[in-house]
Amino acid sequence: MEQIITVSHLQKSFKNNKVLKDLSFFVKKGSIFALLGSNGAGKTTAVRILSTLSMADGGTATVCGFDVAQEPAQVRGCISLTGQYAAVDEALTGRENLNLIASLKRLPKSNTQINELLSIFQLEEAANRITSTYSGGMRRKLDIAMSLLGNPQVIFLDEPTTGLDPQNRIAMWEMVKELALGGTTVFLTTQYLEEAEHLANHIAILHEGRITAEGTPNDLKMVLPRGGIQLNYESTEDAKKALELLKGYKAVIVKRAIDVATDGSPAQFINVLSLLEGTPLVSFTHKLPTLEDVFLTLIGEKKPVETPTHGGEK
Repeated sequence: MEQIITVSHLQKSFKNNKVLKDLSFFVKKGSIFALLGSNGAGKTTAVRILSTLSMADGGTATVCGFDVAQEPAQVRGCISLTGQYAAVDEALTGRENLNLIASLKRLPKSNTQINELLSIFQLEEAANRITSTYSGGMRRKLDIAMSLLGNPQVIFLDEPTTGLDPQNRIAMWEMVKELALGGTTVFLTTQYLEEAEHLANHIAILHEGRITAEGTPNDLKMVLPRGGIQLNYESTEDAKKALELLKGYKAVIVKRAIDVATDGSPAQFINVLSLLEGTPLVSFTHKLPTLEDVFLTLIGEKKPVETPTHGGEK
């Protein structure tokens, strides 16, 4: 698949604060790419550079085949940007906001696309209302609709669901997926792990100015040991007694359940169950690492669980 965004050794500082130290990645055409990071990690800084709103201190980047520093006009001609907060004119109606953007982009005969966008984003009934009367979710929908005028090849969505309630967040997810299905490349920044896992074909984790890991959600989960068994008992007392039999493993008790860390191998899975033979075990579940486990481990806020390498021995 063709690369539509390439970033190589990008750097950016604000006074003595090095926000981007050595940022490198690429985005495939027609994909949903998620740049995942904590608050202040540099996600918005990266988007501002790629959308030509800010200049990098070092490194290179191209969007749609154009250098963001040397050919900013060409880059702006193929992209659209939706920031963290809806950039609508609250004194205008929804339709007037769309007409204004169409005029600024010098789009001829834009009424057909405006009507289509109002329909897609379910804003037809509110089209002639002043946007100051819109809910937060409606403003966000209108903001993205405005970004899609002219059919940009790439759309940057900088934390698009910030401040939205769960219903509107799910609706926004569906819209993002529809954009990608239509051929638009979506570059998404988010601090919501669930959002990245649900939407993205490819995730890059930004920490301390660099990409610490990237890949599909499943690829990232492979970073951690795939071991883990949850053992469920009828009572806390039963669970405590079983815990005594698992001294060779890293295990913790939570109410009537025991979480046991393993290396994911069938041998350790069988060994754990054999150690518990004769205990009143109700059920057991194989646990896999979550994207949250990976993220917290990679940014140093959670230590990877050490597991025994052979049987129940350490």
